[in-house]
Amino acid sequence: MTMELNDLLHELNDQRRTFRITMRGLTAADAVKRATASELTLGGLLKHLIRCERSWTHILTEQPLPPPGMLDSDQYTWTGTDFEGLLASYDEAVRATDEAVRAASLDKLVPLPSAPWDTDPQPMSIRMIVLHLIRETAQHAGHADIIRETLDGQSTTASLRES
Repeated sequence: MTMELNDLLHELNDQRRTFRITMRGLTAADAVKRATASELTLGGLLKHLIRCERSWTHILTEQPLPPPGMLDSDQYTWTGTDFEGLLASYDEAVRATDEAVRAASLDKLVPLPSAPWDTDPQPMSIRMIVLHLIRETAQHAGHADIIRETLDGQSTTASLRES
């Protein structure tokens, strides 16, 4: 593994760890609660990040396009009862992404699926996909932290110091 690949995966996994810390000690009932004016819930954010990881892994391994569920409008909504199962699905999606990234060259260009906001997308390098995953995970880790603090006062920042 190159130093660049190692650094990128280290940063991505650091963002994932921050997001996962926010989920500590939650119940399924907590994960479906809205805590702000937004429709976002912690379970919904987790479901979206699972879909995000799976979609980008699908793309970077050049499976038939588009990835299943990539454009589903309900991907930010989770109303389930098996929160531990949802967390396990996230961990599984993360492992699959990391394996696919390690097996590819960062410079490799892969085709992107057409989407309503981009009907003629240009190919993207594996490097840019990893950078996108870092940004996406960090953005939603911030959303999750705000929701968690509003729900029960738990702070991811304080939890990071404890871990």
